[in-house]
Amino acid sequence: MNSSIGARYRSLLVELTKREILGRYRGAAIGLLWSLISPFLMLMVYTLAFGYILRSKWPGTSGATTDFALILFVGLIVHGFFAECLTRAPLAVLSNPSYVKRVVFPLELLACSMTLTALFHLAMNVVVLVALKWFWHGELYWQMLLLPLVIAPLVILSVAVGWFLSALGVFVRDISQIVGVLAAAMLFLSSAIVPVETLPESYRWVFYANPLTLIIDQAREVVIWGRSPDWAALGLYAACVTVLAGLALAFFRKMRGGFADVL
Repeated sequence: MNSSIGARYRSLLVELTKREILGRYRGAAIGLLWSLISPFLMLMVYTLAFGYILRSKWPGTSGATTDFALILFVGLIVHGFFAECLTRAPLAVLSNPSYVKRVVFPLELLACSMTLTALFHLAMNVVVLVALKWFWHGELYWQMLLLPLVIAPLVILSVAVGWFLSALGVFVRDISQIVGVLAAAMLFLSSAIVPVETLPESYRWVFYANPLTLIIDQAREVVIWGRSPDWAALGLYAACVTVLAGLALAFFRKMRGGFADVL
């Protein structure tokens, strides 16, 4: 019985995710190809701004603009994944009032579907990243295969954030305005575009406190440098966000009883 319920929920989750992905590109002339073109265009803009105009360099590299572009791109796609989850979370339940009225519908899947949709776009970005790495450097590292393990703790955190903010967003509508500013702050206060080791020590703790910094740094380790990640740090990170996810799910289920009254 439990296995059949689990299978039903899995198929429902897949359908929700598929609908979100296809719905986003419905009506576009080239459809899903935008999921590959968009990150490439984003990379061109940031590389032009930071690599050519500001002449930014990354410590430990040859100083080539292509090196800087790849390092920057890793940070941007990790941030982009989390930012998509963060900014969409407050509206996950609000934008689906019909699901709230269905007693049997597992509303917890909305945050999971939202995260899987963002994960699809992350995967498309990684395809572009790997293609550019091979085209510019002519080499790929086997450590790239470890990237899913590096990203996994951030996926758990994204689901936790989705449960918490989607429940809170039903009752506090201003949350959706705040998270946009928070997402931008998390970009500039992480190692996405700034090498933390070049900053004054008194400010570094702010960047290291950002949950994106560790994931970005470890993603660069496996993709850019071809080194194994810091398993101890990732393990501790995973343990903390798993506990957080449990608390967020409990909060979501406690608040769920009041959704119908508000909506």
